[in-house]
Amino acid sequence: MKIIDYYIIKKFLGTFFYAISLLIIVVIIFDVSENIDDFLENSAPLKNIIFDYYLNFIPYFINLFIYLFTFISVIFFTSKLASNTEIIAFLNSGISYNRFLRPYLISAVFLAILSFYLSNFLIPPANENRREFKDKYMEKLNKLKDRNIHLQISPGEFVYVQNYSIGSNIGFKFTLERFKDFKLEYKLSAERIKWDTATLVWHLEDYFIHKINGETESLMKGVTLDTSLALAPSDLYYQKNDYEIMNYWELNERIKQEKLKGSDNVKYYEVEKGKRQSSPFATIVMTIIGVSLSSRKLRGGIGMHLGMGLGIAFAYILFMQISTVFATFGNLSPLYAAWVPNIFFGIIGILILKTTPK
Repeated sequence: MKIIDYYIIKKFLGTFFYAISLLIIVVIIFDVSENIDDFLENSAPLKNIIFDYYLNFIPYFINLFIYLFTFISVIFFTSKLASNTEIIAFLNSGISYNRFLRPYLISAVFLAILSFYLSNFLIPPANENRREFKDKYMEKLNKLKDRNIHLQISPGEFVYVQNYSIGSNIGFKFTLERFKDFKLEYKLSAERIKWDTATLVWHLEDYFIHKINGETESLMKGVTLDTSLALAPSDLYYQKNDYEIMNYWELNERIKQEKLKGSDNVKYYEVEKGKRQSSPFATIVMTIIGVSLSSRKLRGGIGMHLGMGLGIAFAYILFMQISTVFATFGNLSPLYAAWVPNIFFGIIGILILKTTPK
């Protein structure tokens, strides 16, 4: 590490955190003006607004736009270096262009690691308080599924519930079927099923148990039965964007569970996983493109560089959104949806880098 490395890293990270801090203040002001009616209508305490909602909103916002502000920061301060002919002085002193890139890449890798840590480990627990506040004072995040819920809870075990109430934790017309070698061997039916929050078991009312063992069958019925099942109340209703509170390991586990159930929602979790893995690399790609564009001294100066940079940045965001939509609602693989924008703009960055005067 030389003086030039410390100089560029300081400029890079200083510009990044300064720019994103200013925007956070602006965004919070606009968000308050948009949600002030909900806060007043639901009598949200000021302490909760500040500490439960907005304090937990900051890391989420930083990670959401980290690669965009990385790009803008690189464009801004590198353009100033170019306009002051500092880059020419660096290169004329015997420093190669690749050596000049080193502190940029060090800073980009640092921000990439920060982004990965934020999205997979820090933001999920922070989102729990934010979502709890949002559900209580702004909008309901838990939504009922359609009637006639079918799902697989374990290999060979299938559950049916006609409808389920979130408020009372009660379901109606419940059926559990267990198959072995594609043959039904056990069936449990109940008119009503209720989740006991104290004992964490299901309470069944007016139940029937039908067992089949080859040619032998038995039938049992009763009024009440308490039993544990590989079924959680959250399996019977939607929780909007619940992946926001899942860390890296919990998200992987949820994907396995959703695949086991044959749920269509598995795509949402796979797309989220892909975003968390690919977004950190976007900071490196955007850094390479930003340096390649802004290290040239143009007649338009910083304004020309910022204009071109913002155009590429918003094209990247548009590309990412389109691929996400195709992965969520189409047949595009979530893995491709997450990495194609990085690969495409990475190639663009390499081509621009090769044509940059050195």
